[in-house]
Amino acid sequence: MTLDPSTVVVHAGRPERVPNAPVGESPVFSSTYVADGDRGYGRFGNDAWSALEVTLGELEGGRGLTFASGMAAAAAIVDLVPVGGRVVAPQHAYSGVLALLDQQAEQGRLTVTRVDVADSETVIQAVEEGDMLWIESPTNPAMEVADIPVIAAAGRAAGAVVVVDNTFATPLLQQPLQLGADIVMHSATKFISGHSDVVLGAAITADDALYEAIDLRRRSLGAIPGPMEAWLALRGLRTLALRLERAQSNSAFLAEKLQQHPRVSRVRYPGLEDDPGHERAAKQMSGFGAILSFELGGDAAAAQKLCESTKLWVHATSLGGVESMLERRRRWALEVPTIPDDLIRLAVGIEHPDDLWADLEQALNTAT
Repeated sequence: MTLDPSTVVVHAGRPERVPNAPVGESPVFSSTYVADGDRGYGRFGNDAWSALEVTLGELEGGRGLTFASGMAAAAAIVDLVPVGGRVVAPQHAYSGVLALLDQQAEQGRLTVTRVDVADSETVIQAVEEGDMLWIESPTNPAMEVADIPVIAAAGRAAGAVVVVDNTFATPLLQQPLQLGADIVMHSATKFISGHSDVVLGAAITADDALYEAIDLRRRSLGAIPGPMEAWLALRGLRTLALRLERAQSNSAFLAEKLQQHPRVSRVRYPGLEDDPGHERAAKQMSGFGAILSFELGGDAAAAQKLCESTKLWVHATSLGGVESMLERRRRWALEVPTIPDDLIRLAVGIEHPDDLWADLEQALNTAT
């Protein structure tokens, strides 16, 4: 029986249905195991990890590995690049990943080519000399949309490992492995866990050799999640479909409202029909997500004041939780200078849309 992803997210990774069995996996707090089994030591496996990995694997169409953080997952994947190799990466993406690539480039371990990931021709040309193509779509925080099937095919034809950071879209809205990627990466801290109480990462691949290579790096580097964190993420994942449905609906509502406000100069959200990434997103995604960005005509001071003037929205640097958050991304030194000073990223939660808009509107009117 073929199940909808919204059903898979509820039922995958459950214990076997035998009398007196629990209906859900529980965290097991043990650093070691009795000999002659398939684990041996707590760094090699845990019941809660396994349940979470099975669920993520079924959702993405591969085999999952969980990590202590999204950056731990990213670091393990980047470590697949041979010494002296080249990574083709978006000019706009999560600042932590871009900083990691820059650090390794400065050390001479690899070289990095930055591209506009929405410009397929430029990406295709760049990846001809690449060992890894790192795709983020939609990008953080510029909300650009890559043509994943086209550039992934070019990357694989060139012999590059194709990686897609699917954190913004989640497995429910986008299936990168089906679109041609080799590896999918998540900051499971965000929508996967969904409650702003866990730091966790994940990598999923359908390629057995890549799976073993990533697993070896997790074992060797020790970037493992704790059993409680994995269990909390799994519990949060069960409600992803409901949380995302409400947050995405709220995002579409807010994007329309922001477009109509005279103080707002630009709204970046692929769900808007006039957004540059709309047509592409509509083809490769089943929804447009719960993240959007907007600008205030270049007025960075007003943007910062707006973020500090909300009463309901939380001024914080994260996303994917049930609560709505916002921030001016250029307040961070690591954010790339091509992101406008006045760009505000909204991470939309599940509150009532009218309440979210009322708070944003009063903050907009304050930011003069």
